[in-house]
Amino acid sequence: MGLAGNDAVPAGLIAFLGVRLSAYPVGILFSRSGSYSRPAGQGYFGAMAAIADVNADPRYPFKLEAHHADPEGNADRYATLCRNLIRNTGAQHVVGCTTSWSRKEVIPVVEKLDALLWYTCVYEGFEVSDNLVYIAACANQHLVPLLDYIVPRFGARAFLTGSNYIWGWETNRIARDVLCRSGGSVLGERYVPIGDEDIAHLIEEIRAKRPDFILNNLIGPSSYTFLAALRALGEEDEAFRPENCPVISCNLCESETALLGEVAAGHYTVSSYFRSLAGSENSLFAERVKAEKPGFLADAFFVQAYTAVTMIAEAIRHIGTDSAQAVLEYVRTETTSTPLGPVQVDRATNHVNLHAHIGRARRDGDFDVVHLSESTIAPDPFLTATVLERPYAGMAGTQRLRVVR
Repeated sequence: MGLAGNDAVPAGLIAFLGVRLSAYPVGILFSRSGSYSRPAGQGYFGAMAAIADVNADPRYPFKLEAHHADPEGNADRYATLCRNLIRNTGAQHVVGCTTSWSRKEVIPVVEKLDALLWYTCVYEGFEVSDNLVYIAACANQHLVPLLDYIVPRFGARAFLTGSNYIWGWETNRIARDVLCRSGGSVLGERYVPIGDEDIAHLIEEIRAKRPDFILNNLIGPSSYTFLAALRALGEEDEAFRPENCPVISCNLCESETALLGEVAAGHYTVSSYFRSLAGSENSLFAERVKAEKPGFLADAFFVQAYTAVTMIAEAIRHIGTDSAQAVLEYVRTETTSTPLGPVQVDRATNHVNLHAHIGRARRDGDFDVVHLSESTIAPDPFLTATVLERPYAGMAGTQRLRVVR
């Protein structure tokens, strides 16, 4: 472990002397296999890339030592593996978990052992812990802005799908609440087990009910199979083509759309980060990732994990200790420059302010950014400050003509 408490030597003095401390351990808890391995793999590579960059940067008078545990997509393994990472390596910080199910399993562990879990995936909200830092968006930073963009352009009659666990349940519940308060309606709400590819019944119900758009909270192979089947339906009936009945998602990113190609083209995602975002800093970051890992598509899951490690390293560099609560206090007080922009943790919620950019998938797997979020959105994980009766009530679908058969 690194120096801590009153024994800490000022980091600036150590850097001046040219001395490198022994490594600070960091736990990495992502599934490299299983039904959601693509977004989880992005998180793994993002964390590892940031650790490599810190270790190569002479500004940091220490090294970070990665200790990876792979739950293989099994939610029952996360708590045990997290406990082992903290106890066996001395890690004060664990970067990881992809699903809300796995995060819920880990929370009691980090709270009991007083470590920090840096959670780097979008989630449904309704949670705060003194032992978690939430790097990615909650519902008021992803779902609400996405509905605000989609409903006035396509209509307010929705069909909701999801994998059968908390992410799908809660995200669809919020969507139903927003739509029904705002003059819209939900024509159907269906779930399948995580990884299940038997989705023909969803397609048939969508064909019969003919919604204006579909909110997709499926993950992994379930989502990919669903999108492929819907593409086939659109070839039979133009009312279900993306320009007429889009699929919208809060968790579909470039690593997946690149795999899907034509299948995902034309559908919409909201994200704090897209590779195609304009700007010199993002271009430099994307080019550096491409140079270091040719052929690899770094998406928001990658960047959010990279951001978490950057924040940990910057805190240690300035305070001279990896103590979980000392690092947390630093990131609540100071702003860190990251690929997501300047980031500071909100003291009341342990979430961060984020942009809500909206992209439309292209055939090559990248996104055209159709709505650029100029300012960040403050986190509101319990939706206590978010107006759920949206201003598009009564005007849904008035901005465009729709194909009707």
